[in-house]
Amino acid sequence: MAEFAIAGRSIGPRSPPYLIAEAGVNHNGSPELAIRLVDAAADAGADAVKFQTFRAGSLATADAPQANYQRERSAAVSQQAMLRELELPVGGLRAAFARAAERGIIAFSTPFDLDSAELLVSLGVPALKIGSGDLTNLFLLRGVAAAGLPVILSTGMATLDEVDLAMAAVRAAGDPPLALLHCLSAYPAPPRETNLRAIPTMRDRYGVEVGFSDHTLGLAAPVAAVALGATIVEKHLTLDRGLAGPDHAASTEPGELAALARALREAHEALGDGVKRPQRAESDSRRVARRSLVLRHALASGTILTLGDLDAKRPADGISPLRLDEVLGRRLVRDVQVDAILRPDDLDPPLATSDGEPSA
Repeated sequence: MAEFAIAGRSIGPRSPPYLIAEAGVNHNGSPELAIRLVDAAADAGADAVKFQTFRAGSLATADAPQANYQRERSAAVSQQAMLRELELPVGGLRAAFARAAERGIIAFSTPFDLDSAELLVSLGVPALKIGSGDLTNLFLLRGVAAAGLPVILSTGMATLDEVDLAMAAVRAAGDPPLALLHCLSAYPAPPRETNLRAIPTMRDRYGVEVGFSDHTLGLAAPVAAVALGATIVEKHLTLDRGLAGPDHAASTEPGELAALARALREAHEALGDGVKRPQRAESDSRRVARRSLVLRHALASGTILTLGDLDAKRPADGISPLRLDEVLGRRLVRDVQVDAILRPDDLDPPLATSDGEPSA
């Protein structure tokens, strides 16, 4: 797996999931609101806050239609008109990035055109994100790849053949550090169509870190994504889902983002290393809930043990019942009372202990 990091923060299966608070255009063009989103992301415990940087005229034609979810939340008469209302002035972007530096949270953005990509590089962003809508945009793919910064490429709406071509373009144009995001580009996204099993599919196919850009409501999908190997989780952030604007309704509010940050860390910790073995937290339960071989009745030294002489009872301080067949036919070397826990050194020949050595 190719190593991937943003601003020195390693992103991979050994690290907690990298949580990106997608402020996107939820500032509604307001620098003040953008700064408040940075604060909310930092307060929630996100690793990064991300915006979207574009020029409306470079992104959409004058008569480009809006998506249904955009029309429902915007009074604009066209997509371009809506986008103009959502442009964040360069000064506002600078101020948001400065606030992020003050709060100790990484800030970067998604450029939607080459001029915006150049602007972001000049502002010193540590990474660039390419949105799902531009997976097929060779102009932008090649330009962003040539900048040499780590690239996160979202794959909503894509076939694997399209991802193949996009990956090839990025690698040919500069081969920067690259991670993919699985995504369902619906707002909000229905869980039944989210298809999280595409995460390991792409990880195995491309040999890069794969994350999840989540547009579902709630926490179940991103937590499940981490269980399937997602090492990056991106979630839209709003201060209020009731605000006007295309993305607020499918976004998470600050308290929910904080809950997600905790849930992702816990999910990562719960994954462990994959080696099946008793854990420290089980030590007391293991002793009191498991059983040892005991005698059904008192027996004298020299008795050869048969199945009718033995039973299994708690606690697990003696010989495990799994070793029953090893005990049968052995001779007692001392008198043993009824219900007494059988010990390895009660037997002749002596029963080997768990480390392979006979008990003394």
